[in-house]
Amino acid sequence: MDLSVCIVNWNTSRDLERALGSLAQGGRGLEYEIIVVDNRSRDDSVRMVKERFPQVQLICNQANLGFAAANNQAIAQSKGDFVLLLNSDTLVHPGALARLVEFMRDHPDCAVAGAKLLNGDGSLQFSCRRFPRMMAGFFRKVPLGRLLPENRYNREYLMSDWDHNQVREVDWVSGAAACLRREAIKDVGLLDEGYYMYCEDVDWCWRARQRGWKVYYVPEAVITHYIGRSSDQRPLAMVLRFHDSMIRFYWKHYAVQYRWPLRWIPPLGILARCSVVLTENLVTSVRNLPFRLRRRRAEAGP
Repeated sequence: MDLSVCIVNWNTSRDLERALGSLAQGGRGLEYEIIVVDNRSRDDSVRMVKERFPQVQLICNQANLGFAAANNQAIAQSKGDFVLLLNSDTLVHPGALARLVEFMRDHPDCAVAGAKLLNGDGSLQFSCRRFPRMMAGFFRKVPLGRLLPENRYNREYLMSDWDHNQVREVDWVSGAAACLRREAIKDVGLLDEGYYMYCEDVDWCWRARQRGWKVYYVPEAVITHYIGRSSDQRPLAMVLRFHDSMIRFYWKHYAVQYRWPLRWIPPLGILARCSVVLTENLVTSVRNLPFRLRRRRAEAGP
């Protein structure tokens, strides 16, 4: 079998239906399987998959295990030469999966190849990046970054000074659409389940590169990513999860570079950043509360 497509789902039934439907064209020319892991959705995701896509292998968890652990369940069950981690909020363009598999077969030193991701409006998502540095964190999605949107730290991290139209070796690619080599998984190991959500893709690419593998961005494989459909359901919790993952990544891979007590400065900076982002989200939630209440009353009817 050429490819195993692994999708983790949590309350994104409509998006998941669209993603699964797109695989018929996106996977044309390949022998592939699809494995969906449902992290105890409250919507009709499970019923929809059973009724609309009976060929899909479905794993139903009794709790939300997070992104890394659920993907590891799918990987353990998969049989393909390559494993595609694919978000449920995606739309696979025709030929995208065949191009990823072709590239992987032509480049045996490649552990993971990332697709070119587009936003819903067709604009580019920066889905391949350099490994994070502390200064980039102080300018990403915080007030300082919005005051100086073209700062060099953002540009360097996002690789935004490049048009993203050529194949290129990169530091890491987004786990929203990442094709992994079976041999590399055996060598590098599974995703680190210590990351509930976020940074597990960065961590895996880091570990693969440490083992001598390469990471590539393949722009001919195009996938639309309607970003954040699961995480937006619990924005404050996701802010905490994100920064918790940042701290874990730092202690695993960066802390050894610093002497005591300097090694505590970056985690404190991450916590400070978390407090800023949380405050902004809370203010936004309070401002939007009247609108949400009016919408709920309208949906409830007279």
